[in-house]
Amino acid sequence: MTKSEFQIASGTARDLTCATLLERYGARATANPTVRRQHANSLALGRCEPADVVVYPTTEAEIVDIVKLCADQRMPIIPFGTGTSFEGQTNAPYGGVCIDTSQMTKIISTHTEDQDCVVEPGVTRKQLNAHLRDTGLFFPVDPGADASIGGMVATRASGTNAVRYGTMKDSVLSLRAVLPDGSVIRSASRARKSSAGYDLTRLFVGSEGTLGLISEVTLKLQAIPVAISAGICSFPTVRHACDAAIAASQSGLTFGRIELLDGALVRACNSYSNLALPPQPLLLFEFSGSETMVTEQAEAFGAIATESRGTGIKWTTRSEERARLWQARHDAFHAAQALRPGATTITTDVCVPLSRLADCVELTSNELRSAAFTAVIGGHIGDGNFHVTLLIDPGNAAEIDAVHAFSDALVKRAIEMDGTCTGEHGIGQNKARYLKSEFGSSGLSVMRAIKSAIDPFAIMNPGKIFPD
Repeated sequence: MTKSEFQIASGTARDLTCATLLERYGARATANPTVRRQHANSLALGRCEPADVVVYPTTEAEIVDIVKLCADQRMPIIPFGTGTSFEGQTNAPYGGVCIDTSQMTKIISTHTEDQDCVVEPGVTRKQLNAHLRDTGLFFPVDPGADASIGGMVATRASGTNAVRYGTMKDSVLSLRAVLPDGSVIRSASRARKSSAGYDLTRLFVGSEGTLGLISEVTLKLQAIPVAISAGICSFPTVRHACDAAIAASQSGLTFGRIELLDGALVRACNSYSNLALPPQPLLLFEFSGSETMVTEQAEAFGAIATESRGTGIKWTTRSEERARLWQARHDAFHAAQALRPGATTITTDVCVPLSRLADCVELTSNELRSAAFTAVIGGHIGDGNFHVTLLIDPGNAAEIDAVHAFSDALVKRAIEMDGTCTGEHGIGQNKARYLKSEFGSSGLSVMRAIKSAIDPFAIMNPGKIFPD
């Protein structure tokens, strides 16, 4: 459906739908301009495009009610978790109804023997792990922000633990979703594997709210490791750091986490988190498992890092010291923001095969040296994924043009290296123009066909993923 068709369908019908929701849901629905803006884009370069009304359901039945009302009037629906996505996924370019699931926070059941749990979409990862603390289990997907489980499913989130435990596609056993016509599906059972029909679960993981609204998730859990050791190691260049990470992975070492920070980002983290790390490219890593395994792997990595000119290797098994290091890593976005107060902060990511990682990071780092804007590099390099955080003056047209040119070049480089335009941030509005280059016309046509079959009136998070 085109933008003009949305406008045709949304004149009187739009006003009627909003009025009905405001009356039906009372304090759990609002047309307040400030709240509406808070639910739209805030972490991407682009206009903030609010929905007409924000509604807070507390049950799946209420989601169904809201979706059916919107479907009857062909009103756009924008799912919302915690609003931490980077690529404009929560913008409402055609207006519509924002469905905020933050009040759906029940942990429905925990099956310790099966190592899984069932949760509502508004549960955040920190809430879930606090609930699991005494079970000996934890939920490993850790994108940094305290994102909601529903949002993490929708964006196929990952994070620092992905090198060992995988991403959301590896952690979701099953889900329930409300489709654009208000019907509800369950994508799979709690069984660990199945060969029954199409993999509906994976279809919805990463769909960014364009196929339906997730109302329940069954998650795979992991055992808390017996021993954990975290370490840091500095390198003269980002290439040396990447070479060490690649060599360690190829030698069979099993990282719990391994992160890259370029020199500028290390300096930012030192200032923001009150650290005293050497101001040069750094690897921050972690091994977990049995005490013997952790010791052996740490020693082996030390030797590999030294061969790549790594220096200042330090280890700690103390939980408070490990927590401080990883908190600094999770705060890297805010640390980067502090480098240029008042600037707009944009972050983008790509992912390439591990063998091409050093080339891609080095070329990107070299390009940034002459950039017209401030930027830093960090990444989950154990799986070839890295991020660039850019700080720009939104009133400077030359800087904005330079950022767009840089982003285009970065994605082109990654795709030419047989990589992807995004490893974990998703497509949303901002990266839709790259999908054809990555998948080709035929691949994009298949995605469109799936979207059209499930959402024929294009009311579910319109304007996302597809270029038009």
